[in-house]
Amino acid sequence: MAQQTQIKTMLPYFERWMRRFPDFEALAKAPSEDVLKHWEGLGYYSRARNLHKLAKVYISMEPKPTTATEWQALPGIGPYTSAAISSIAQDFPAAVVDGNVVRILARLSNDTREFKNNGDAVKQFTPLADELLNKDHPGEHNQAMMELGALICTKQNPSCSICPVAPDCLGLEQGEPDIIPKIQRKATIKAAISRAWVIQENNILLYQHATDAKQLAGQFELPSFEQLKLAAPKAKPLLTKTRGITNRRITESIHTLNTKQVPNSQLESTPELQWIPIQQIGRITLSGPHRKWVQELLKQSLR
Repeated sequence: MAQQTQIKTMLPYFERWMRRFPDFEALAKAPSEDVLKHWEGLGYYSRARNLHKLAKVYISMEPKPTTATEWQALPGIGPYTSAAISSIAQDFPAAVVDGNVVRILARLSNDTREFKNNGDAVKQFTPLADELLNKDHPGEHNQAMMELGALICTKQNPSCSICPVAPDCLGLEQGEPDIIPKIQRKATIKAAISRAWVIQENNILLYQHATDAKQLAGQFELPSFEQLKLAAPKAKPLLTKTRGITNRRITESIHTLNTKQVPNSQLESTPELQWIPIQQIGRITLSGPHRKWVQELLKQSLR
């Protein structure tokens, strides 16, 4: 959960998750719909699906994984996660390397190279992270690096005056730590989507993504005009929302449609378009932003 979400944001989700899935056995036995529902709002749902797969594999494994390499054999576990699990939970000497750790090491060594992306930077700094790892206490070392990068050696305005490793920081001594590391950022891609708000006798028209879709598998969203095979309207929308997904900046405008504007033939030929009773909205898995928008629009309709 913490890989793509701030700790303060994910804590309520984590607590809810642990109440429902206190161990691997409980998670493995749960239906996929229940797993996704308890992940709702965190985004990047492939993490939840991989964790579900992992639980099923883990409970049948003998012996259990104890090294970083063994953990990486499980679904959804990469170098960072395997190092974190094995070092913190099992005292295995593996260094975690992510953006925070890269930033610390680049500043400590005053490395002014320009990296094409974060993955390239992680690859380049992994040998140094392994070299500096306290192999007697790898878990504590890794957690210290995580905290140092998250709270002290931040991207902007690092707190160098209270940093415990400031005396050894060449970036602070010789240059400008604020501009290190130099990592190329992907160009922002702008996109616009027009969506429909259609209500019929206390039912809302929603679009359900395929269960094997790469993104939002099995989840519901407000249907786009493209999915309805209708031209986007020029009228002023009910709501306009902007959100970012990786390097994409998406503007979504939501327009009211009456049922006469949605052909029955289109509904019949597109099983993904479904009428969902308003009272059941809390039971289905809506994508995080769309749940907020649906709730906001429902409140407007009750005024």
